[in-house]
Amino acid sequence: MNVNISLIEEQLCALLCAEVKVTAKNDKLARIVTPFYFADGDPYQVYLKEMPGGILRLTDMGHTMMHLSYENDTDKFREGTRGNLLSQVKAETSVDENNGEFYIDTTIEKLGFNIFRLGQALTKINDLTFLNRARAESTFYEDLKEQLKKIIPEEKITADYYYEQMENAGDYPIDFKIEGKELPLFVFGIPNRDKARLTTIILERLLRSKANYDSLLIFSDQSAIPRPDLARLSNVGGEMIASLDAEADFSRKLIRKAANN
Repeated sequence: MNVNISLIEEQLCALLCAEVKVTAKNDKLARIVTPFYFADGDPYQVYLKEMPGGILRLTDMGHTMMHLSYENDTDKFREGTRGNLLSQVKAETSVDENNGEFYIDTTIEKLGFNIFRLGQALTKINDLTFLNRARAESTFYEDLKEQLKKIIPEEKITADYYYEQMENAGDYPIDFKIEGKELPLFVFGIPNRDKARLTTIILERLLRSKANYDSLLIFSDQSAIPRPDLARLSNVGGEMIASLDAEADFSRKLIRKAANN
């Protein structure tokens, strides 16, 4: 390289040192200001705590989960796909957890390295709220099932139902069957365009088989479905719910169609 590596190193060290500050809170605890921030601009809370036996502990003091809980149900971070991802983050970064507090025990010699390792872990935990498309779709069905169970007794819900009176029924799965007030209620979760098209096919097959049912179509984000696909789906489907975030609409439509508790 034609650049001055030593000069770059000096500038980076000066910049990083300017970004990291240590403020004593008491004789056993100090706060470390780092260049890590949440999406809303709030800084990560990182502390250095002196533990028995001279052990130094870098910890967020439980602040990360508390911060995320303002806009998220953090209990879901420990279930299903999100729970697996959280465990993976902790394993990859060697971060431990105790009742929502994330920490790393360290020596003075490895303090700088572990500050950034804890920051990396907290960033990945924060990213659980912004799952990529594939992961978001996999958690969509978990979230849908949880929403259903909040409103309908679990014994009235059958997951992965097949309408046996239909030819090749095994090729046309129905996400959930719920005991309806008058007719069985078939619930379809639709996280993407492909599922919208598949649901259209399944509903058309049910109509062709003269099945007697009602249906409820629940989208991850209805606005993300192309208009032609949405039009075809609306021609054969029942009521729609634009997203799982529309909780009032979800509850109202489901209660109206489902059997009494």
